[in-house]
Amino acid sequence: MPSYQMTVNGVDQEIEAEPNMPLLWALRDLLGLVGTKFGCGIAQCGACTVHVDDIPMPACSVTVAAVAGRSVRTIEGLADGAQLHPLQKEWIAQDVAQCGYCQSGQLMSAAALLKRNPNPTDDDIDAAMAGSYCRCGTYIRIRSAIHSAASQMTANYVNAAEKKV
Repeated sequence: MPSYQMTVNGVDQEIEAEPNMPLLWALRDLLGLVGTKFGCGIAQCGACTVHVDDIPMPACSVTVAAVAGRSVRTIEGLADGAQLHPLQKEWIAQDVAQCGYCQSGQLMSAAALLKRNPNPTDDDIDAAMAGSYCRCGTYIRIRSAIHSAASQMTANYVNAAEKKV
C-alpha cells in the first residue's frame, strides 16, 4: 500500500492508504480525527470541510493522494492549543449549534472566509457558506457569530499592532 506524507494540524503525518481513499476517511479512521463529519459523500453539504493549504475543501471528495505533501487543517486544529478560535467562542456564546452535526464544516468555511476577508458583509458570508448546509436552520446565528468573531479578530489585531509600537 502506498504511503503519503502530509502535515495535519501542524503535525507531519505519514499515511498508508490506497491513492483513491477520500481524505475524510484517512482523517477519521487512520488518524482518529473524528471532528470532520461525513454528510452526503458527494461534496454538496459542507459537513466535511477542511482546509488544504488554507483553502476550504470537502474532505469526502479529495483523495489522500491529492493532498500528499500539503498542509491540512481540521476542526481539531482550528483552536490555538487550549485557546479557542474567536469563531468557536462565538459559536458557543451565540448558541449556534443545535444538533451540531454540520458545525465543524460551518466553522472551517467561516474561518477560511475571515482569513481572506476580515470584515465580511452578509452577502460575503452567505456566498462563503453557500455549500455548507444546516438542517436545523441556524443561519441567522451563524451570520451573527461570524460578524462578532470578525470584530474580535480585528480588535485583537489592532491591539497587537499597538503593543508593538
